[in-house]
Amino acid sequence: MSAAKVMSGSLIDPTEILRPEPIHAGKPIALFRDFTIDVNDPIKERVRLHYDSMHKHQTVEFVLEQHERWLKFDKLQATIMEALETLSTMLDQSDPDVDFPNMLHAFQTAERIRQDHPDCEWFQLTGLLHDMGKILALYGEPQWAVTGDTFPVGCAWAESIVYRDSTFLENPDTHDPKYNTKYGIYSPHCGLDNVLMAWGHDEYMYRVLKHNDSKLPEVAHKIIRFHSFYPWHSAGDYMHLCNEDDMEVLTWVLEFNKYDLYTKCDRVPDLDEVMPYYQSLIDKYIPGVLNW
Repeated sequence: MSAAKVMSGSLIDPTEILRPEPIHAGKPIALFRDFTIDVNDPIKERVRLHYDSMHKHQTVEFVLEQHERWLKFDKLQATIMEALETLSTMLDQSDPDVDFPNMLHAFQTAERIRQDHPDCEWFQLTGLLHDMGKILALYGEPQWAVTGDTFPVGCAWAESIVYRDSTFLENPDTHDPKYNTKYGIYSPHCGLDNVLMAWGHDEYMYRVLKHNDSKLPEVAHKIIRFHSFYPWHSAGDYMHLCNEDDMEVLTWVLEFNKYDLYTKCDRVPDLDEVMPYYQSLIDKYIPGVLNW
């Protein structure tokens, strides 16, 4: 699939061809993920500056340092619901489509999946959990190290990465021959399990669930790990690193994406009504106090 096009200094999101049918999100589908550059629009400028910082700092060295810091799981002990409730104050600075706390988006996503997949409990719970790694932002991490579209580090930046041409120039890996070729430190079709992803909420929550012996199916963990990997699942980039297992995961990530992306609207579920249901799923798949 073609890369994101640069037209008159503005980015056109490459996901257009893969967008699902509208699911009543409250605004036209074409208006989602609008990364057009407009310095006079405070939200668009906030998003652009976010990615500028993210793309400057996400290096192999930085990602490995974050693994060393966060994957000891010694920062917090909390249940899923306790951790989720902390996101009632968290606003994603990278998202041009959301201007309300992330906890509400979690329930919107889960409830829309529940509507279309009433018998798929694990998929519903995945919708609730997918952004919980954003708790990093409440424990001292800058948002450029928490939110935003993800991508592999250690190899060349894909053309479809948003703002790609203007934001990676100050990233030292851009100029390092170990990292700036098509395969970089990887081998053909090595599998995404063997790829070092930009550090953020996706990778962190994936690791939290695995560390705490989540009983969700492995595809749920992979959806959480790769749901922000738009250059892969929506632009078709990095296929040269994928194996057969990754392609099976891709079908689920694409199905999940339409609920993650296109449920962002002002309509919010009655939390008092739905919380007991989701607590029952939590008790089944990832119960008790977790180490974060």
